[in-house]
Amino acid sequence: MKHLKTALSAAAMALLMGTGALVATTGAASARMVCNNDGDCWHTERNYSYPDRSYRRYNDDWYFHQTWNDQRHYRDYHEGRGYYKGGLWIGF
Repeated sequence: MKHLKTALSAAAMALLMGTGALVATTGAASARMVCNNDGDCWHTERNYSYPDRSYRRYNDDWYFHQTWNDQRHYRDYHEGRGYYKGGLWIGF
């Protein structure tokens, strides 16, 4: 019985250490919202350099606290690198 208890304790400790190592190596999510002066806003996973300084970056949860209307438009995800300007996607 003592050997079983020791084996279970060792297995639990190994599982705990393995989970800790996995959590430690997992990177933080880097999703962001980007908006321009035209009112176009979209999700991006990287911080790109845009052609002028009229682009503002926000944390991803910023999206949920906004009112989307005629002045501010949420644009759908677009494949590839680029940005919105005047409602049109412009690729890098």
